[in-house]
Amino acid sequence: MGYECFELEVTDRVAHLRMNRPDKANSMIPSFWRDLPAIVDELSASGTARAMVLSGEGRHFCSGMDLEVFTTDDNVGPSASSGHRSRRNERFRSTALKLQDSFTALERARMPVLAAIQGACVGGGIDMVSACDMRYATADAFFSIAEVNIGMTADVGTLQRMPKLVPEGIVRELAYTGRRFTAGEAQSMGFVNAVFEDHDALLAGVMDVAKEIASKSPMAVWGTKQTMHYTRDHNVTDSLEYIANWNAAMFDTDDMAEAFTAQMEKRPADFPDLYPMSDGLG
Repeated sequence: MGYECFELEVTDRVAHLRMNRPDKANSMIPSFWRDLPAIVDELSASGTARAMVLSGEGRHFCSGMDLEVFTTDDNVGPSASSGHRSRRNERFRSTALKLQDSFTALERARMPVLAAIQGACVGGGIDMVSACDMRYATADAFFSIAEVNIGMTADVGTLQRMPKLVPEGIVRELAYTGRRFTAGEAQSMGFVNAVFEDHDALLAGVMDVAKEIASKSPMAVWGTKQTMHYTRDHNVTDSLEYIANWNAAMFDTDDMAEAFTAQMEKRPADFPDLYPMSDGLG
């Protein structure tokens, strides 16, 4: 299936999702917001991908929300200013929730998502990569929580997720000022895992991490992702009970046996894929 903003390739259980509008700095047009969650949800449901790399073609990773969203979408564009105020405001709220869900899809995916960032990652780009499991960047990458610079408050996830990744005072400064910060700064504050010399080195390095993840038990990796997300949003006592319940239900002795056997035989482990997710009807 063709997509206006994306190209998808799955090789050796690693999915590579590329934003493919380099002439527009991979800005987020209306179809972007519809297709991203559809692609990620389908990959997650199929169980065929054990890790996903999200990258952007061209000089810049992502320049954020395209002005087309504001000028042509009835939910947020000029026509949304007419009619009953309560209906108009509810429509805006519904649109914001839909946009938020586009990035929440990255969190709910059963496989880890790794962002490979070059050049600009601003506005909605930071909302998006904040929802990824890990972030990697080129030395020339730069970031900006840019919404304050156009007179609005970021509302698609940065202000909710980034303070879980970076000290709150730093996020406040970046969000209040809208200033650019470098890949080096992003790494020093813990937002970026590693910095690479150029785009080719970035993609090669991130793919290596993704392949390493894909070699592990997909049940163990999914459980780790679920548990870390739960722990982020709950206290220690509740989180300990959560992992006890998860492993009581999901722990797979066959996977553990295969891991030990593969180590003893000095060969790669061979784990079965996750089963496709049921739609509840079959």
